[in-house]
Amino acid sequence: MANSLNHPVSDTALSTPLLSAVTTTRSCSDTSSDADDSPATSCRFDLHHLNKYQISSIPDCGFNSYRSLAVLSGHIGSVSCLALCGEFILSASQGKDIIVWQQPDLRQFTKFGQGDGSVKALVTVGTKVFTAHQDSRIRVWKVSRSSENVFRLVDTLPTTKDYLGKFMKQSNYVQTRRHHKRLWIEHADSISCLAVYNGLIYSGSWDKTLKVWRISDLKCLESIKAHDDAINGLIASKGIVYSASADGKIKAWGKEGKKDSHSLKGILEGHKDVSLNSVIVSEDGSLVYGGGSDGYVMGWLGNENLDSWKIVCDVKAHQMAVLCMCLMGDYLCGGSADKSISIWKREMSGELCRVGVIRGHGGPVKCLQASPNSVGVGSGSGFILYSGSLDKSLRVWWVPKNSTGTRTEEEAFIESRDRSLQSTDKNSTNLVLGKFLGL
Repeated sequence: MANSLNHPVSDTALSTPLLSAVTTTRSCSDTSSDADDSPATSCRFDLHHLNKYQISSIPDCGFNSYRSLAVLSGHIGSVSCLALCGEFILSASQGKDIIVWQQPDLRQFTKFGQGDGSVKALVTVGTKVFTAHQDSRIRVWKVSRSSENVFRLVDTLPTTKDYLGKFMKQSNYVQTRRHHKRLWIEHADSISCLAVYNGLIYSGSWDKTLKVWRISDLKCLESIKAHDDAINGLIASKGIVYSASADGKIKAWGKEGKKDSHSLKGILEGHKDVSLNSVIVSEDGSLVYGGGSDGYVMGWLGNENLDSWKIVCDVKAHQMAVLCMCLMGDYLCGGSADKSISIWKREMSGELCRVGVIRGHGGPVKCLQASPNSVGVGSGSGFILYSGSLDKSLRVWWVPKNSTGTRTEEEAFIESRDRSLQSTDKNSTNLVLGKFLGL
């Protein structure tokens, strides 16, 4: 199997110099941005045909100062997804490339990627990285310390073994469109999202199906006709898998007793004729939040058995579609087609209280990833937020959790980053990779 990889970069400077830690209070001027690939169904969101809404009255908890730490460039296409890998942050783009950034100095460590379609989602499991692509395939990359190619392509899902075991039986084929059939283990359209839980990989697609893969042997175990429209988001928590769809629903899937197959446990209804583009779950699994194409964030509180939910939150968060969300403790961050990031404090009841808005991207914010304040700084009241955009940049932000005592920690992060930049040596590649592998 041919691999197309670049060698590690251990001593390169940042693609864009680190910015000074100044408060970001204004938005950048509007710039044209690449359109995101979108399936052809009319209900699916389109970044260029979204209606603008006036933001209604929403609860504010007092605004804090959010600071830009860095602007990282290097992708040839729009940044589509992010993932944390130990002390690394991985960013992928519609240009098929995946860049590995080293924390805390934010150097470009290496770049890899291969395939006929842009990268739509990525997750990490141990020393493996799984990437979902527009060409309907999932690629598996292994982190290797002995090879000069640090990230090596080792397999593609469905695997050849899976194909050979099923292609002879007609009963293994399903109708995907008129006069066209595929094996049930294959996705028939772009794979838009991935989730990991308890030894399984879940993949959601614009073909409306949810598939379940076993990590140990990469075998496809299930294919579920999950929604009436494209699946845009997935997350797994406490034995439940939540899928968000352009059909305006979040569905909860779980296993019953000792059964191996998943069944529908509940449906969380969003607004009428509104696509749900993202779904996240609180750490204890009791609260589920969905971001919609109408700019609203809705929240549901589950009962003890997580088989019944009630709406506890319904706020107008953005002027345009909410495209992505992430949680860091009691803080919810939402990225939007209006180019901004909203920061919310989550109350015990599940209600959201807005604490700030971050502006700076020149295009819609497509992906977010929060990192706990644990790299180069002691535990405290702040976290690092990464945002990827259709403007092809990855931005790094410092988000304080309160208005006092945060400046010292921010300065500590910057000082740690600068020390790391100054101490890079010829052996840094092996040292950093060892941290990635936990060696």
